[in-house]
Amino acid sequence: MTSKVFGKLEDFGVFSVNPCSEKDVYIYGLDTTSSGGRGRVFRCINADLIELTNNIYAYKVIIPKSGDNVRIGMNPPQKLIGIPEILGPNMGFTQTFISFGCFKTKAEADAALKYVKTKFARVLLGILKVTLDNPVERWCCIPLQDFTVNSDIDWTQCISDIDQQLYRKYKLSDKEIDFIEKMIAPME
Repeated sequence: MTSKVFGKLEDFGVFSVNPCSEKDVYIYGLDTTSSGGRGRVFRCINADLIELTNNIYAYKVIIPKSGDNVRIGMNPPQKLIGIPEILGPNMGFTQTFISFGCFKTKAEADAALKYVKTKFARVLLGILKVTLDNPVERWCCIPLQDFTVNSDIDWTQCISDIDQQLYRKYKLSDKEIDFIEKMIAPME
């Protein structure tokens, strides 16, 4: 669904506000209706009216498709992405966001959320990110991880500790670690 779908379909009664019925799914997006501001909201839509993807029934991590228009090396340190969130089963989203994963459990989605927030992942995103846009293609330099309990990373740790595990896993030098720590702002 396009980013401005809520405003465009408001007059047709296609979307409703919570609570959803059993035949509905939640769609997450920006409120672009005439009565709304620009906040993030959920709307309900009958599932028969839209083409559903596999991850609609799973947990997923979403981030805004547009992020900070900054480059690595700017002062102060940068985040490079907007605030990521987890959406659960029976939840979709507009093109305002991109998603990662199709997770069976919330614990796996929590692990993926922490990974997206690591300085390690965000510095690798910064290699290709030169505009506001965060399309999926910009994430190609970031290694996939196992987000289950069988992972070689302990996802129960705080994000800064996960960064340290990733630095060791990928054998980063002290100089590389120092660069990342100075250039990328923390996200908790």
